[in-house]
Amino acid sequence: MVEPDHRTHSVRDWLLHIRRDEYTSLQSQIREALVSAILDGGLAREEPVPSTRKMAKVLGVSRNTVVLAYQGLLDDGYLVARERSGYFVSDKAMAAAPPGARSPVAAPRPAESGPDWKARLALLPSRQENIVKPLDWQRFGYPFIYGQLDHALFPIAEWRDCARQALGRRFLGVWTNDAQGEDDPLLVEQIRRRILPRRGILASDDEILVTLGAQNALYLLAALLVRKGARVAMEEPGYRDARNIFALHQAQIEYVAVDAEGLPPNDQVARADILFVTPSHQSPTTVTLPVERRRALLDLAAKRDSIVIEDDYEFETNYLNEPAPALKSLDQDGRVVYVGSLSKTLFPGLRLGFLVGPRPLVAEARALRRLMVRHPPNNNQRTAALFLSLGHHDSLIRRLHRVYRERCEVMGEALGRHLPGMASAPGFGGTSYWVRGPATLDADRLAERLAARSVLIEPGRVLFGAPNPPANFFRLGFSSIDAAKIAPGIRLIAEELPAAFQPEAAE
Repeated sequence: MVEPDHRTHSVRDWLLHIRRDEYTSLQSQIREALVSAILDGGLAREEPVPSTRKMAKVLGVSRNTVVLAYQGLLDDGYLVARERSGYFVSDKAMAAAPPGARSPVAAPRPAESGPDWKARLALLPSRQENIVKPLDWQRFGYPFIYGQLDHALFPIAEWRDCARQALGRRFLGVWTNDAQGEDDPLLVEQIRRRILPRRGILASDDEILVTLGAQNALYLLAALLVRKGARVAMEEPGYRDARNIFALHQAQIEYVAVDAEGLPPNDQVARADILFVTPSHQSPTTVTLPVERRRALLDLAAKRDSIVIEDDYEFETNYLNEPAPALKSLDQDGRVVYVGSLSKTLFPGLRLGFLVGPRPLVAEARALRRLMVRHPPNNNQRTAALFLSLGHHDSLIRRLHRVYRERCEVMGEALGRHLPGMASAPGFGGTSYWVRGPATLDADRLAERLAARSVLIEPGRVLFGAPNPPANFFRLGFSSIDAAKIAPGIRLIAEELPAAFQPEAAE
């Protein structure tokens, strides 16, 4: 059997790929490639295309093959022929194409000729259920979305100034050089001196690793620490993305139900090899773990010789009470790994986080990160470092505290008036309320009905991991909605609530 001859040739600024095999004629391939170039913008209106003689020579085919392909394109209106000038893209070609039109598809190759991708893939993360949030959330009149930024609160002028400095000639080597596995020393210094002490954490530079957000840190830790079948205890309900990461690494997940004080130090925790916890502001219930429980969890971890991963994801949004010390600050034997993020106080699109842990772990995490992404972008690291060092971050936190306190109070009053008994105010602060509706409420149906009225909420079912999760919870964020819109939005939620009960409840 003759091996197929695959050829790729450059014609003007686009590539024409042909193959000599039994499935598709050369004429069809030339036609398909030219139509694709026209529809996809590779060839513009009135642009000349190569002559049949030149095209045949470049592709190594007979001129007759090219002439027949061109003739078909003339008949279909993609090309026009001009005497003594050659062939040109028709000015009607794009106008005649319907929206989303694609070029004619060549005869498909038999499916058995390609790999069976489902059988080849070692992981199938697309099959996991994830938190889904609309990218166009700003079009909603009442966006009670969690984890997004109110753009009106962000100090764009100060950030732009830091970005200008970071990209200037003075720091040219900082952001243009390949840092290999290293981090921006200025950002590491700012994390060590300005962020960690507020949580009672003391660390050296080689105990800190900058990551592409907290999720990158969690993935690194799961890859390094989770062996197949390892017991990982997690809060129920809890952070879905962390749960999915551990599941991908074949962990045996223990769902530990949280109560009014967060994660209880029970037998499930005592059996765990790894404990994942959000103590300062439990995700999503917002409760804060008391210091007594924190010490009890550490005692259980010491007896089991287990590792504790502390996700302190909203550590900078405590504006109601004195901050409780981080678990890491109470750790006496180096078994707590601390994960933090700059997303909640800067902006989620920045994708900068960090982890703090023992030197041997951080060294391996750095080596693994190098294989994955090498290092976070240097220009982003330096810009964030300057933003911290110049005091802009502290100013932003003070501003966010004032605004979030007001919004938290407004939402608490509106919930008490329109949805009494369904939510309690977070004792820590944060940026959301966790709402528990009547047992027969279907929060997914409620979310669908509210979306039609320009109200965006986050159903809570996806945040539970155990089978048959309750459907009557939802989360209301207030970081991205103006205080004046909170009460009217809550009133709309109350109006739609009766229509969102499960059908069996109405029978």
